Amino acid sequence: MNDHFKSIICRLIQPQKGKGAFFAFDLSEHLDREHADNTDVGQALNSAFLVALAGSMHPASGRAKRFFALFSETPEWAEVAGFYLKGIDLVHQEIESMCTHDPGFTKRLETLSQWLTHDENCFETEETAEKMWSVFFPEATGIRAHEKERVQALRAKRRVTITKLNTAPLTDPTRQILFTSNVLLTTPAASTSPEKLPFGHYIRKRLLEISREPQFHWYDHPIQVGVVQEKNEVLYGLRALDTALEFERTRGNIPAQGKTVCVLSVSVTHEGLQEIAKKYLEEELSRSPSLKNIDIFVFTEADTQRIIDEILAPAAAYYLHRDNARELLSVFGADGEYGRHYSFLKAIAPFWSIFLQPEIRATFKIDLDQIFPQRELVEQTGASALEHFKTPLWGAQGLDSNEHPVELGMIAGALVDEADIGKSLFTPDVPFPNRGLSLDEYIFFSPLPQALSTEAEMMTRYIGDNMDGQRSCIQRIHVTGGTNGILVHSLRRYRPFTPSFIGRAEDQAYILSTLPNPGTKLAYVHEAGLIMRHDKEAFAQEAIESTHLGKLVGDYIRILYFSAYAGALTNDVAKLKDAVDPFTGCFISRIPITVVYLRLSFKAASLFAEGKKEQGLEFIRIGAQRIITALDFIGGENSKLKDQYEKERLGWNLYYDTLSAIENGIADGHQFALDLRRKAQAIIKTCAIGFG
Repeated sequence: MNDHFKSIICRLIQPQKGKGAFFAFDLSEHLDREHADNTDVGQALNSAFLVALAGSMHPASGRAKRFFALFSETPEWAEVAGFYLKGIDLVHQEIESMCTHDPGFTKRLETLSQWLTHDENCFETEETAEKMWSVFFPEATGIRAHEKERVQALRAKRRVTITKLNTAPLTDPTRQILFTSNVLLTTPAASTSPEKLPFGHYIRKRLLEISREPQFHWYDHPIQVGVVQEKNEVLYGLRALDTALEFERTRGNIPAQGKTVCVLSVSVTHEGLQEIAKKYLEEELSRSPSLKNIDIFVFTEADTQRIIDEILAPAAAYYLHRDNARELLSVFGADGEYGRHYSFLKAIAPFWSIFLQPEIRATFKIDLDQIFPQRELVEQTGASALEHFKTPLWGAQGLDSNEHPVELGMIAGALVDEADIGKSLFTPDVPFPNRGLSLDEYIFFSPLPQALSTEAEMMTRYIGDNMDGQRSCIQRIHVTGGTNGILVHSLRRYRPFTPSFIGRAEDQAYILSTLPNPGTKLAYVHEAGLIMRHDKEAFAQEAIESTHLGKLVGDYIRILYFSAYAGALTNDVAKLKDAVDPFTGCFISRIPITVVYLRLSFKAASLFAEGKKEQGLEFIRIGAQRIITALDFIGGENSKLKDQYEKERLGWNLYYDTLSAIENGIADGHQFALDLRRKAQAIIKTCAIGFG
């Protein structure tokens, strides 16, 4: 059945003319002409991949093979050529395996192949998209022109019938919630000279050295050290939180001298930034107006390592007789991929409640490009931000639409873009797309199921939706990185985490770790009206643009990792995927390698064709390097990914077991535990930021 697939690729890459043409350029010409520079070679290698993927059905397949043979032996191009050659074999193997095991897939492949044999069909873009998605991206099929019906169906699927409201909901969120966020730091912009930045001599000296280091982590929109304060995300977010809390004080929700704790973790793109991160933040905050309502604590990787070395590992050895605890406990840390700091920012809450503030009952994560629009919240929802946290739905028990018991121990809000808040708080930040598709979006088009999930889950209101927020509500699967929280007792009971290898959509991955577990399921309650305003486009566009290509590649790796992670979690991937479709589940693909290679090659072809040749070259170089590493990580039945997940699960179990042992020791007045508490308090004190 690989012939059907090869026929599809062959038809897709044949040049067409006319309005709405799917593929408007001739790839074979790139294999013959003189290559004036590296961008020409990169474009030709990408073209050779697509031609070779079509096999002998394409008239230029022989030239593509010779082209690869020529450039795969050159040091400069061996990595990129090897990446494409590996992809040809992997894609064909994956498609062959699917055809062998799934007759339905084979039928859809054959239907698409036959559809594309008729030239005129390529101009029927909507029907072509549906047929393409049926093979490569089934989560998008049947949504367009049926949006309302699909929204109602998804809401019915997410419905929870309440069996018991939380009889002891939060009453004083200021004292009972540990607010958290992550600070992502990168080197100064290329146009910025470190010597001219307004920092101390040591920071400026180190920045010069760090800028020459290789980058080892990629983030969506890290803060460029030295960016003007108006565009500094950490300052923006903390000021906005402080303002929101001042509003709460005027409503009588915060006592005169009361303050809220905000814990920040620090993740960096270059290793040397770890050393200067805290000092940099202290200097930036010292030059900013003081924050009256927040006590800030900053945790770097060095701080979390101290906690492991001086608190957790000794306690595990003493109480649990685990002398090898340090390696497993290393899951507790602030620096690395998104999944690592995301799990830390949840797991720090029980640590905080045991060692410092017993009144802490929950944690809530915000992103620093988001603010609580208090005036609109009160006007349109009848409650301020903190008042939303008092809902008895948070911590309630219920039955999901399949009559399975759930514990609504997590809470999730929603977002509205700054440009849309004038319309209504309840304006989806991801509306249904109403535009033509780019080439790669015929292979994978996540904005469509994302819009469906946004409308169905995030925009639900408990008035007029046949749900009253007392007897029934919505459970959330689709959540955002900020605007979500978890009760400490639910965290300690279910022990969710995002594996540290997850570099994108860490928020979506968090719930996956608990779904295969038997018995009552941990779930997010949708708090209707708990909406934050998303301001990223308003003040940090430069940071977004500077990381665009890396983010695209991160999306591709997300498909590889989510698909492999689902297989590591359960043997019944189909059941898990059904629970989290359409948006979270769309990244759990049955043909992830095929989807990733086609997305990348079609996107690169478009960039080159649009004259963005430098971007195209950078894109395939970054893609080749990072995707080859990812493929190695997920490869094999007992993959490195599966091994790391299992070790991290053991690590988090040990972390929570250790905390329980210390807590019991403190309750019993045990001297060893009391000494650990004093040490922990001393470490936390060093993380406090004093300024203003």
